[in-house]
Order: sequence, then structure tokens, then C-alpha cells
Amino acid sequence: MARIAGVNIPTNKRVEIALCYIHGIGSTKAKEICAKVSIPPERRVNELSDAEVLQIRETIDRDYMVEGDLRRDVAMNIKRLMDLGCYRGLRHRRGLPVRGQRTHTNARTRKGPARAIAGKKK
Repeated sequence: MARIAGVNIPTNKRVEIALCYIHGIGSTKAKEICAKVSIPPERRVNELSDAEVLQIRETIDRDYMVEGDLRRDVAMNIKRLMDLGCYRGLRHRRGLPVRGQRTHTNARTRKGPARAIAGKKK
């Protein structure tokens, strides 16, 4: 298994798909990385040489914010909003949808499982 940015990426997948296992790298950034390192897109991870894996690792470390740094940055941004007491921060604090979705129905992902209302059954 190749270890890039602290993540074991799967060896039997294509490089573009395997790089998506790293938090902060989607398909577009994975294609950019492959283009920068000049690796053909149909190449598998187990076919990569150690030098190519090292090149990928250096490119990601130099040009992209991934994994722990990215998670910390996002958490700090949310904490800043909550400390400011702005609308988005209050929504984060209450565990409600932040981006204007309705909450009368739906919003179960943010609100959690539905709780039964006492005396409703009749």
C-alpha cells in the first residue's frame, strides 16, 4: 500500500481514483496532480515506482492543503463563526441547517432522528 499524506491509498485502483481517498482531494485535483507529475490516467497505484510516489507526495505537500491541516482549518472557521455569534454560527451551535434549507420537514441529517411527541397518537 502506498502511503500519501498519512493515508493508505488502495493499490489496485487507478491513480486518479486512489488519490480521492485523501481528504481534500477530489477528482479534479487528482487529475491536476497526475498531470503535474506526468502520470498517465490509466496507470494503477501498484504499477507506480517509488520515485513517482515520492513525486506525488511532494506535490501534494507543496501545493495542497489536505487531511489534518484542512480539517483543522475548517473547524477553526466554524468556531470563528460561532464565537462571532453571526447567523451561520448560531445555526452551527444549534445543530440546524446552515445554508437556508427548510426545517419544518426534512433536515433530519442535521437534527438527528425524529423524536416522538407525547400524546400525539389518536
